[in-house]
Amino acid sequence: MAAGSTIRTYSDGKWQDGDLAVMRAADHAMWLGSSVFDGARFFDGMTPDLDLHCARTNASARALMMTPTLSAEQMAEVVREGLEGFAPGAAVYIRPMYWAADGDETLIAPRADSTRFAVSLEEIPMAPDTATATLTRTRFRRPVLETAVVNAKAGCLYPNNARMLREARSKGFSNALVLDAMGNVAETATTNVFMVRDGEVFTPIPNGTFLAGITRARHISNMRADGIPVQECVLGYQDFEEADEIFLSGNMSKVTPVTAFDNCRYQAGPVAKRVREMYWDWASSQP
Repeated sequence: MAAGSTIRTYSDGKWQDGDLAVMRAADHAMWLGSSVFDGARFFDGMTPDLDLHCARTNASARALMMTPTLSAEQMAEVVREGLEGFAPGAAVYIRPMYWAADGDETLIAPRADSTRFAVSLEEIPMAPDTATATLTRTRFRRPVLETAVVNAKAGCLYPNNARMLREARSKGFSNALVLDAMGNVAETATTNVFMVRDGEVFTPIPNGTFLAGITRARHISNMRADGIPVQECVLGYQDFEEADEIFLSGNMSKVTPVTAFDNCRYQAGPVAKRVREMYWDWASSQP
């Protein structure tokens, strides 16, 4: 799925220009979904938290019973080498991925040592600081570890997210505010979520139903260092209806203010603006 303009692909130990075919028709991942990926960003000459995204790629592979073939450090070095093929001012989406080529004796489970690796680099602009989102309810929910591999960034989880997005967009909204199996707010269909009330920030507590994102953790750290109180807690739809401000956190855009949740309307608020400023300041301070 090519979303960007210029694409570079790493496969079988070398970089090539273009969106290359890297998977075989009979690969285990092709018919049984044993694939994982991660997403990092290159923008303004920076690759914030690239090491953590690479480490999570390996953790996701292990969660799907695959053996990673590169260390996080080796993976980051491969990515940096590939980025040399882009202009210094380019904004690039970094997607390392693993998949299983073969099944074990059960056929259903992947053979751990058949893991394949690739990286896709796509030139995709960063969203402008004026970008916003709107949210609505969805009837689809996040699963739990007993029913899905929610401890991995796995391709097989995303059809459920796609259902949420299709439902939200059919109602005229850009994203969905999603509940977990217990009826508590977990995240949106594509991002982690924060709400602000009376100057305090709240976000759903990680409970094993969603990935508590790397960018989310960075925002929490930055806010607390700036003196902004942040609470990770159980939240429901009513909490978001009563919020002064809502914003989203994800790797693709980093910070996105929310202007509507169903019939509730919000302004792009000062906390989201400050969180964005702090993220860029932090990223530019990294070696």
